[in-house]
Amino acid sequence: MDTLLYLGVIFVLGALTEWSSPKLHLSKVVGYMVVGLVIAPGTFGLFPHSFVVDVHIIIDLSLALISVLVGASLKRSELLDKTRQIFSVTLFEALFAFLVVTGGFFLLAGWVFPGVQEPLVIALLLGGIASASAPAATLAIIQELHAYGRFSKILLAVVAADDAMALILFAFAMTLSSTLLGSGSIDYSSLLQALYVIVGSIIIGLLAGVLTTWFERLFSHHKGMETIATLGTVFITYSVSGKLGLEPLLATLVMGMVLANLSKDFDLVEKEIDNHIIEIVFMLFFILSAMHLDLSALLALPLAVITYLLLRMIGKIGGAYFGARVSGCDRSIQQYLGLGLFPQAGVAIGLALSIQDHSGFEAFAPMILNIIIATTIVHEFIGPFLTRYALEQTK
Repeated sequence: MDTLLYLGVIFVLGALTEWSSPKLHLSKVVGYMVVGLVIAPGTFGLFPHSFVVDVHIIIDLSLALISVLVGASLKRSELLDKTRQIFSVTLFEALFAFLVVTGGFFLLAGWVFPGVQEPLVIALLLGGIASASAPAATLAIIQELHAYGRFSKILLAVVAADDAMALILFAFAMTLSSTLLGSGSIDYSSLLQALYVIVGSIIIGLLAGVLTTWFERLFSHHKGMETIATLGTVFITYSVSGKLGLEPLLATLVMGMVLANLSKDFDLVEKEIDNHIIEIVFMLFFILSAMHLDLSALLALPLAVITYLLLRMIGKIGGAYFGARVSGCDRSIQQYLGLGLFPQAGVAIGLALSIQDHSGFEAFAPMILNIIIATTIVHEFIGPFLTRYALEQTK
């Protein structure tokens, strides 16, 4: 009963935030996160910690829908002439973020991590995580501004491809780190695990997309049932992927991409989601996500947090600019696309948590997790401002 009460309060606060945000010249995403942070157990304790645990399923539900919609933006007919540009930007922005964060932390290790052993290991792991971005804030700002132009399509495509690239780079970082910590022999287990995650997630997403097109034909006479069956398949795909040790976001993203390119009716389902569901999903996702954040994490390793934020931003902006330039993108894309890649959340935290599952990394895992959680606070608050600015400059 208390959970329902708290959810009711969040719905009312969310509605008030949506009403007041334009008057305050504030993005709704930022407004939702401010509300979540204020009522969070770790801030003023207005809501209990048990509530945050109880409603974790809502965050998963929201992520599943958001990921499918991001994947649905990758329509072959619309991106065919941009494939080279998307590949180039994704490759360079992910690699630059990895190299700049790794190199920067290694060079500054004595100042940022005084007395810490194996600074190169910490630098590699943080570099591997740095390449990941977060699609939720990007998609929410695009929807809020109705910015469905060339820039937003490339931005969403790059964010969508980012997760797969992040998994590959993180696996490389884990493999090299294991070698440094071990006897010097190369440990291929991390690379094989990353290959399993990427390939398995893609296969699950493909199967789910094909299955959903069959449901569409079955319920072609009833669009409401078609939408319900699609949503059900999305949630099953997300859940099964997680149970198999795969990446649920990548699986549902691939599912959305398959539907956008194979389904004749998915545009109608997508419109139904946009008209009746997505606003509630965004509101719940950002308020509940912010309730997980603990401001004390920002004070635990201040130099490391600031260094990570600056190095990652340099890598993302520099890599996106270089990738856009060599592939012949418009000047506006060269200048502003990197700003839209600043948000970072779920995938990065998931990668940081996964370090705890590897033996030999016990001394590094807590430190890296604290840094990523702390920087998530900043990324998720500043990211929407930067994404909004980039979209407004490229209209």
